[in-house]
Amino acid sequence: MIDINLIRKNLYLIYTKLKTRNFLLDIKSIQKYENLRKKLQNNINILYQKKKYMQDSINIQNKNLIQTKIKSLNIQLTTTKNKLTNIMTYLENIYDTIPNLPLDDVPIGEHYNDHKEILYWGKKLKYNFLIRNHIELGLLHNGIDIESGTNLSGSKFIVMKGPIAYLHRILIQFMLDTHIQQHHYKEIYIPYIVKKEALYGTGQLPKFAKDLYAVHNMQLNTHYLIPTAEVPLTNLVANTILREEQLPIKLVAHSPCFRAEAGSYGQMNKGLIRTHQFEKVELIQLVTPNMSVKTLEELTLHAEKILQLLELPYRKILLCSGDMSFAASKTYDLEVWLPSINKYCEISSCSNMWDFQARRMKARYKNRENNHINYIHTLNASALAIGRTLAAIMENYQLKDGSIQIPKILQSYMKGLKIINYIK
Repeated sequence: MIDINLIRKNLYLIYTKLKTRNFLLDIKSIQKYENLRKKLQNNINILYQKKKYMQDSINIQNKNLIQTKIKSLNIQLTTTKNKLTNIMTYLENIYDTIPNLPLDDVPIGEHYNDHKEILYWGKKLKYNFLIRNHIELGLLHNGIDIESGTNLSGSKFIVMKGPIAYLHRILIQFMLDTHIQQHHYKEIYIPYIVKKEALYGTGQLPKFAKDLYAVHNMQLNTHYLIPTAEVPLTNLVANTILREEQLPIKLVAHSPCFRAEAGSYGQMNKGLIRTHQFEKVELIQLVTPNMSVKTLEELTLHAEKILQLLELPYRKILLCSGDMSFAASKTYDLEVWLPSINKYCEISSCSNMWDFQARRMKARYKNRENNHINYIHTLNASALAIGRTLAAIMENYQLKDGSIQIPKILQSYMKGLKIINYIK
């Protein structure tokens, strides 16, 4: 949530900023209902002043008359307060749908071509044979079973088997170990079902309810499967006031992620690339406002480190204003090279949410110097999406006969296994 006072004082500036996100702020409605809010609040203050004056002037002679007038004032107060509550609810519903403001260095645009390329890393291999995509390789090894996934759960669900499932599991362990041991994150085990308040806090609700899986249960009718570990991790500090000495807080968790919206057709939506259920290792940092710009760079490097250790070619881009997520103020995307489609594919998003989520969650800290209470800044990164990492390894490390080499960094995790051989 954007600071409401900032919106009230700089309405046209906010409108201009949000327009770069392809979001049109309803200025007329906001002005109309904000004026009504001020008028009603002023009326309430006047009624309270009248009531106090009458209470102070009451005596034996005028007691009955004054009490009658006070009773009338109380009725007016109740009516006016109810009107104000309705106006405030209407305004809050508007403010809840407003996305975060982009930082000044975010490129303006709304299309893929408007992103800013930051760097390319790694060397793309040249193959002297007809390469297979990860689905073909998975079928060849009987390791990716799309048919069973569809039979069990519907389209966009996958069953993995044997060495492919083993490699998938090892990737999770490798990523967690790297972030915990090298980058000093604290591992957290999280629930995979959360209340709607948690999803409101991180910005998925109310706007993106259709993309979530609701848990339909008499006892859990306001609960949802998590779309990302970002939701429970970030909400660990909801409704709290931290000491400044406790910051930064660095958390990592592995979890399945559940998303009802899983794309449509095309090469970028097949197999492990886009599914309703997938695994991800998520990084969260909670920091003081003066540290968040620097922290985004650090956080992104931590995600990049995984790709570098796996020796997977990738590129880093700065997303344009119109393509960032609802709650983000600045986002780097990391895109891994997929040789089968001759394209880079998103594998990580690293975002600075500024104080947007903190305001919704009421996550604050006490300044050690002046004891002022301020909102923290929240940041998150996918580090990495497991299925897409697996797909990238299968494609980039494939051999002519369909065998798959194991990246050197993973061989010790897999008890010295160097290659997943294709056996006819």
